[in-house]
Amino acid sequence: MQISGKCSSPVTAAGANIVSYLGIRVGTEGLHGVKQLQGIVLIHPFFWGEEPIGCEANRPEQAKKIHDLWRFACPSASGSDDPIVNPGKDPKVGNLACGRLLLCVAEKDLVRDRGLYYKELLDKNGWYGVVEVVEAKDEDHVFHLFKPNCENAQVLLNQIVSFLKQD
Repeated sequence: MQISGKCSSPVTAAGANIVSYLGIRVGTEGLHGVKQLQGIVLIHPFFWGEEPIGCEANRPEQAKKIHDLWRFACPSASGSDDPIVNPGKDPKVGNLACGRLLLCVAEKDLVRDRGLYYKELLDKNGWYGVVEVVEAKDEDHVFHLFKPNCENAQVLLNQIVSFLKQD
């Protein structure tokens, strides 16, 4: 993440959770004089929660693995409803310190609906910025890392570059 305030570097999966959380903290507390980031790119954020939403209820075995992974990764956290994992539990989510957000999701990704719900959360919590949602059809979580030369990965990269070039 670029702390200068110009723009956040694109981050994938759990890294997107961290950038979201830090963006909310910057908006709430400031950071060494930075009060606003120009934009944030979240690629396939790994948001989760105790209560299933969207397709999670139809894929219980995969959902359990994600729940268990978060419990392992953050044993001192309050489980899958910790605000880093579930921004819906963060009362300050509307303080996200940027005016633009590129939210990238993949159609077959189990956490896709959580990513889309993040946009709803920002809207419901008074965030003033603009969200651009990009969905990769027929793809799964972090497909661009496993198939960087596929057409959908190239399209995703071009959309990210275009977003970053905007003023």
